[in-house]
Amino acid sequence: MNHEKLNEDQLIPVKTSTLVKPRPPSATSIPAILKSLQDEWDAVMLHSFTLRQQLQTARQELSHALYQHDAACRVIARLTKEVTAAREALATLKPQTGVTPAQTQPTATTTVVAAADQSVEAQTSTGMTEEILTKLQDTAAKLTSERKKRGKTIPEGLASTEQIQSYRKIASKTSNHSPSVPGILSLDICPKDTNKIITGGNDKTAVVYNKETDCLVATLKGHSKKVTHVVYHPEEELAFTASPDQTIRVWGVKESKCAHVIRAHEMPVTGISLHATGDYLLSCSLDGYWAFSDIRNGRVLTRVGDKNSSVPLTCAQFHPDGLIFGTGTEDSTIKIWDLKEQANVANFPGDAGPITSISFSENGYYLATAADDSTVKLWDLRKLKNFKNIQLDEGYEVKSLCFDHSGSYLGVAGTDVRVYVCKQWSMVKSFYDHTATATGIRFGENSNFIASTGMDRALMFYAEG
Repeated sequence: MNHEKLNEDQLIPVKTSTLVKPRPPSATSIPAILKSLQDEWDAVMLHSFTLRQQLQTARQELSHALYQHDAACRVIARLTKEVTAAREALATLKPQTGVTPAQTQPTATTTVVAAADQSVEAQTSTGMTEEILTKLQDTAAKLTSERKKRGKTIPEGLASTEQIQSYRKIASKTSNHSPSVPGILSLDICPKDTNKIITGGNDKTAVVYNKETDCLVATLKGHSKKVTHVVYHPEEELAFTASPDQTIRVWGVKESKCAHVIRAHEMPVTGISLHATGDYLLSCSLDGYWAFSDIRNGRVLTRVGDKNSSVPLTCAQFHPDGLIFGTGTEDSTIKIWDLKEQANVANFPGDAGPITSISFSENGYYLATAADDSTVKLWDLRKLKNFKNIQLDEGYEVKSLCFDHSGSYLGVAGTDVRVYVCKQWSMVKSFYDHTATATGIRFGENSNFIASTGMDRALMFYAEG
């Protein structure tokens, strides 16, 4: 326009839309568009069908794997059963003469304190001699024979279920133990004179009380910690106590003096049980070992732990015949041991938490166990299986189990005190008199009375009033 020279920076860019590729003629009509949609639909359906086929194949493979796993579990269970049967057969057929139990575990030392002069003598475990093994075998044979003679006859004078249903609290004793450290933790009744009851408490003391005369027979002091387990000798004026101070004490009741101190464990003692001979004591501990000791001289005869596991033991009790015994563990397992072979011959699984109590029935067939799952499990020792579960109230704490001397009733102490009739396994009576957790239960002669202890410092008696 003005004939001046144009510079490049004076140019203005012109923006235009990009070229849109036109649709092919095959996609410009409605039939063509419908065909494209149909093709897309077919592709999606084909992909869905392929995924369904893959899912079905995965399901079949999973089903096959589960079937193989179930078959493997069945084989393992059968083999375990056969191994257990073989061990039992071996223990039965092995000659009794010349048996020298292998000392596979470290020996324990025992401190024997003479009541006369309280002198201390350290001794190592001596092992179970052939004489001891013969004595155990003879006692078991005698007891088995007597049990067969009794058969299924109900003892004369045994309290009936109707009588137990009428039981009520007739007496309560709270002054036997110190009020400054309340709580009675253990209980036992003298089988020879059921008026005599021994209790162990938080006050580090065991007390022998006469129910008939309502007076203290003996106060047994010596433990440096609470007394968690007590046992009264069935024929002699002897008592046994155990404590977390790692000791077991043998007491002369008449003299109220300690005859022996047995140091078989390196951690708190959690259970004791007297052998049927009346001469030997079983103990267990959180150190994972059980020990078999001579009460006459306070010596540890043998001390054994599970070679495959060091799980702490929480309770122990002899079978009525004395050749086998059971222990409970912190991992909810009940272990059955052969005393002569010093071997674990069977295991029963629990449900949850440590095993709190076990009890063998006098009939020799039943074992009752309890853990932290509010359930009492009943086991048949002939078939080695759980045949009955007694489901308690939710949150129920079981502290003690006890069969009566006839094997007709089972006592449960914990959140309350209960009595069940055997075979039917139905509850006959419950008592709610304790103001705190009940810790022990025992039956009198012919179950004509029931005794219980609790953390409320009370020793209670129930009978017809």
